[in-house]
Amino acid sequence: MPRKKKAVIREVLPDPIYQDVVLSKFINCLMKKGKKSIAEKIVYGAFDIIEEKTKQPPLEVFKTAINNVRPQLKVVSRRVGGSNYQIPMEVSEKNGQALAFRWIITYARARNEKSMDEKLAAELIAASKNEGASIKKREDTHKMAEANKAFAHLRF
Repeated sequence: MPRKKKAVIREVLPDPIYQDVVLSKFINCLMKKGKKSIAEKIVYGAFDIIEEKTKQPPLEVFKTAINNVRPQLKVVSRRVGGSNYQIPMEVSEKNGQALAFRWIITYARARNEKSMDEKLAAELIAASKNEGASIKKREDTHKMAEANKAFAHLRF
């Protein structure tokens, strides 16, 4: 955290094909070692597969998948009186979107399909239908927050 000035939040340019800022942020999140062109090829290849399989616009499938995976609550560990408590907190829209991106990418990489295009397409299709590993992660997070609702008064 800076002492003098607030950190400047840079504006993300929309992606070249769909002109969408959220998709551009997703591509940046998928990117490894600065190889943006490869990340773009993976995402656009996955979008082609999504369009082929679902016969729907891939951007709509992507948006519904992100909205389905985005959590409303999370638990934050806080030390009070020598013991740690898992305190449920509401997730901001920006942070929730980042968590959704991270979970979708993580579980897409863990899938068994051949190429990353196919893995990402399968995970996005599953998430848009409210199934799959990333949806299970959101449900587990919500269950944990619900179970620790008694510690909500320790919020900071």
